[in-house]
Amino acid sequence: MKRRYCEVALPVPLRSTFTYAIPEALNGESIAGRRVMVPFRNRAMVGVALSESDSPPQANPKMRVREIAQWMDPLPALPPKLIELGGWISRYYLAPIGECFRAMLPPEIEVRHDREFSLTDSGRAYRESLRGAAETTDTERAELELLEKFEGPDAEVASVELGRRKSAVALVEELVRRGLISARQVLRHRKTRTQKIVAWQPAQPEEEAAEGGSSSPASIAESEAEQKVREQLAAHGPLPVPLLRKKSGVSPSVIERLEKAGRLIAWEEPLTTEADAWETDFTPPANILNLEQREALEEVWRWVVAGKFEAGLLHGVTGSGKTEVYLGAVDAALSRGKTAIVLVPEIALTLWVGRLVRARFGAVVAVLHSALPEVERAREWWRVRQGEARVVVGTRSAIFAPLENVGLIIVDEEQEASYKQEETPRYHGRDVAVYRARLENAVALVGSATPSLESYHNARNGKYHLLQLTARVENRPLAAVRVVDMREEFRRQHKATPVSETLRAAIALRLEEKTQSMVLINRRGYSWSLLCRGCGATVQCVNCSIALTFHKSRQSLECHYCGYSLRPPKKCPKCDAEYMFYVGDGAERVEEYLREQFPAARVSRLDRDTVRTKRQFQQVLGAFANGQIDALVGTQMLAKGHDFPRVTLVGVAAADLALGRPDFRAAERTFQLLTQVAGRAGRGELAGEVLVETYYPEHYAIELAAKQDYASFYEKEAHFRKMLHYPPFTALASILVRDKKVERAIRWSRALGGCLAPFGDRGVKVLGPAAAPLSRLRQEFRFQFVLKSPQRSALALALNSALDFCAAREIPDSAVIVDVDPVSLS
Repeated sequence: MKRRYCEVALPVPLRSTFTYAIPEALNGESIAGRRVMVPFRNRAMVGVALSESDSPPQANPKMRVREIAQWMDPLPALPPKLIELGGWISRYYLAPIGECFRAMLPPEIEVRHDREFSLTDSGRAYRESLRGAAETTDTERAELELLEKFEGPDAEVASVELGRRKSAVALVEELVRRGLISARQVLRHRKTRTQKIVAWQPAQPEEEAAEGGSSSPASIAESEAEQKVREQLAAHGPLPVPLLRKKSGVSPSVIERLEKAGRLIAWEEPLTTEADAWETDFTPPANILNLEQREALEEVWRWVVAGKFEAGLLHGVTGSGKTEVYLGAVDAALSRGKTAIVLVPEIALTLWVGRLVRARFGAVVAVLHSALPEVERAREWWRVRQGEARVVVGTRSAIFAPLENVGLIIVDEEQEASYKQEETPRYHGRDVAVYRARLENAVALVGSATPSLESYHNARNGKYHLLQLTARVENRPLAAVRVVDMREEFRRQHKATPVSETLRAAIALRLEEKTQSMVLINRRGYSWSLLCRGCGATVQCVNCSIALTFHKSRQSLECHYCGYSLRPPKKCPKCDAEYMFYVGDGAERVEEYLREQFPAARVSRLDRDTVRTKRQFQQVLGAFANGQIDALVGTQMLAKGHDFPRVTLVGVAAADLALGRPDFRAAERTFQLLTQVAGRAGRGELAGEVLVETYYPEHYAIELAAKQDYASFYEKEAHFRKMLHYPPFTALASILVRDKKVERAIRWSRALGGCLAPFGDRGVKVLGPAAAPLSRLRQEFRFQFVLKSPQRSALALALNSALDFCAAREIPDSAVIVDVDPVSLS
């Protein structure tokens, strides 16, 4: 039989695939999409098999081609459409193809990385010399004992055991250094702990008739227990046996009897580490669709039924019921035998949306995001791949869910920067969602109360269909917004406080009315920085060019980029003066101030310092929803997706913080944040009010956010973007050059600048090199290029040429970061 070869994409920072021979034992098996274990250099790696051929590599036909070691799975991990999508991501975002596919694959929970040791010829000779020696030292006896174990039937076990035993590690490494044994990395299959999952199997009519004739006490008792089990499985879907017993209160023998009788079907799954992963005690709010919701949903139904690619933007004011339209759209896809993906911007929101979708559609829903334990994420991923789940809810990485026959992809809050991946591959989840929908002939529905300028521009130009929800559910009024001029506040009070007197009085009124308040300040910590009044210097991070933030609860100055921290100095590190002053107020200071002003009130805080896990996040929001918290202070985590009917006041402190950032999207981000947080007030029967504190009330982003007038903001912002050649009117990319030695980073930047200079005559505007806004990060000096072009093909050519130039000059791949369609330049 003729030898067959295949291309394998490996998770390495190289822009090429690798050719491997297919073992004869695997001939006849399907190749594309399978995870394969292959030797790569001196270790084993898991990659994705792509295309196959009968020809060896063309570059060197005589070169020895290594064989694939084994398949990892009984069926291809990636369906054909995902393979095509991975190739597009690699080309569009100029990312190594193997790293693109790594982002799509499940965690490798079934394998572990080990080192395997074997005797070399020198080792065998040395072993024989020790065997023949009349006397040996303690060290030589220990060496002989090790050398004996690395050959023979138990060599593999010895490799694993000795490679992990701390007492033997030093000696093993010494033998490797001396060339007496060789070491290589291998992958071994790991045994995973499993649990039994059971689901209800409806009985056939004839079986029900036969059972109906029995009326003995034993059969009645069994029937009652059976009913409890049936009710729990109907309410929650498949459950682990221990959880089913806890919920139904039945004994193990009842479940065993029902399984033997064919009432239950059972299977084994990896043991999950989160008890609440199976908890779905949630009833979705009843919501009768209004006219605008019905019209939008009917339009989406028509697209789904047509079975062709369509892209739509659902633009609805906060509280207009976009979620109900999403659920109706998922229902449309499932009714046509299709599958659906629902993307949300943050992990914290997957809990709410996941339960909402599960309550509507049951056990066919899977939740995928990176914060799940690896075992649980792999379990959910394989449920999707094997067709057990037909709806996937998750964050940006859920766009790679291995669903087939996709009919609908929803991207909620599509404007959020969190949809952009910050590591390789630097894809944008929204744009990948639209492209996948095109590949699948599916419907892409992106939604927001404050769409990105790119999406709204696409809707205005006819690239997307525009669906609008202009009124809140049940015609509830939008919250009244007042702008608080902090300049006037200071003139009246002659002092600066964490929140204005106007906001303080408004919170006091809500406490009297027994309603709730939310205060947003988009700054963590107690103070922004520690300033010396003698020389004017701030205490800086030793690794990054940024001032350290003061956290009072921990009594430390901290860098939120690299994690560096130190105790606040009493004297200036530069001039030794004692005039140290804390500048700016963060969420921790606002919380403290409100506790001082309202000692009897229940005040809490929601930010990354107080909630570090999903469970802590649930606890704080649960307490707020249950009325156990009167005032909740937080960062932008408060602004999105939450629905608290008793919130009648939302205050925004330091609303103009983002306007000072060196980023062309600063005004857009400010408008979006203010509009989104304003939407948290007045969502129930009670009217809401929003107070926006600012030193710059004349700025159009703040004025129009107060009016919640998105159309006017778009016109104003689009005018500036068009004049300055920024998206959505120009394709944009950035190139970052970084290194721990500033001289090397400068040299590489200058060389790259020379490579890019000719493209200025080919329709590409090249800005830079210049120091990046954050010029030093994690001990690396950073220089930046910004490339703009009205033609995306010209921009892609310039970027590819830059990468080829770097490869030719042997500039390390890790030193040059290309970001296509960046969401931030700061």
